[in-house]
Amino acid sequence: MQTRVVILGAGFGGLELATTLSEALGDDIAVTLIDKSDAFVFGFAKLDVMFGRTTPDAVRMPYSEIAKAGVRFLQETITAIDPDTRRVTTDADTYEADVLVIALGADYDMDATPGLAEGANEFYSVAGANTLRDVLPAFSGGRVVVGVCGAPFKCPPAPSECALLLHDYFLARGIREDCDLKLVMPLGTPVPPSPDTSQAILGAFAERGIEFVGGRRVSSIDPARKVAVLDDDSELPFDLFLGVPKHRAPDVVIASGMSENGYIPVESRTLATSYPGVYALGDCATVGVPKAGVFAERAARVVAKSVIAKLRGEPEPEGYDGRGSCYIEFGRGRIARVDIDFLSGPKPTGVFQEPSEALAAEKEHFGSSRKARWFGGP
Repeated sequence: MQTRVVILGAGFGGLELATTLSEALGDDIAVTLIDKSDAFVFGFAKLDVMFGRTTPDAVRMPYSEIAKAGVRFLQETITAIDPDTRRVTTDADTYEADVLVIALGADYDMDATPGLAEGANEFYSVAGANTLRDVLPAFSGGRVVVGVCGAPFKCPPAPSECALLLHDYFLARGIREDCDLKLVMPLGTPVPPSPDTSQAILGAFAERGIEFVGGRRVSSIDPARKVAVLDDDSELPFDLFLGVPKHRAPDVVIASGMSENGYIPVESRTLATSYPGVYALGDCATVGVPKAGVFAERAARVVAKSVIAKLRGEPEPEGYDGRGSCYIEFGRGRIARVDIDFLSGPKPTGVFQEPSEALAAEKEHFGSSRKARWFGGP
């Protein structure tokens, strides 16, 4: 009988896992990939949508285009996960797995920050970015606050990118001098594992007149007074607020009983949970790395190699190393890169690559190569 692998979530991790298994085993394995959405969107594309560089339709990669040997995609909503029996229930059917991989990402909890849903904008979802695409052109100046409502959050450099791109956007419109721009973040520095990266970002902020409020999170929004309240009870008035909502594991993960402190604990080297034959990776898991697609992708390769080795009776492969590279938009058409290692040494380290147009081209290739690998498109 074919080994049944059920993958929940078709983000970076799920797509890479399904692709790697297909490449190695083809029709000798039965991979079921389940996601409630009908298309994949790169996280960094949301900033492109927000600033009018592209449209939501243009950045969608329909899952219907997946054509991998041994892989079937199902657009269904997962309603229950039983990790003991490796049984998954959706709004359409029930599936049993020999190997179950949970890669459902993290959801945005708008209600966790009072007033956020009523009195602010968020730019971490495609819908939120698209709303801001219409809001920004109508903004004529005033106090702008980019605020993070909790940690951990996806793509730690993204709020800094947003602030830098807002500067460019307001400058191009001729209203930069009429805008006071602040970034509030729970992290003490923009990218804590890499002091060089943080110093470069803070230097860019200083050059552009952007105020960085580190070590603070937005605890509530007062829409009537247009005030962001921070976790030390200080207040920041705003005319435009762009928020990063607090993250949490999906409800179905919490209901499964697998989570601790909101996320699924795993063995950091193997991504295995405490349940036999069940793995978790990406944003829904606690691994000790940032919640970012590149880390989920690398973790997926480790899980794939482990599954393949078990099926072939081979030794367990090398474990997850917690390495990943993040691209950072500095504006003006220049992009930097930070290469971070979270698990090899006694503490995380990061190597900074200065912003350049060459790295902008490299980021473009990063996206196009994944699209081609996962979907078979150009």
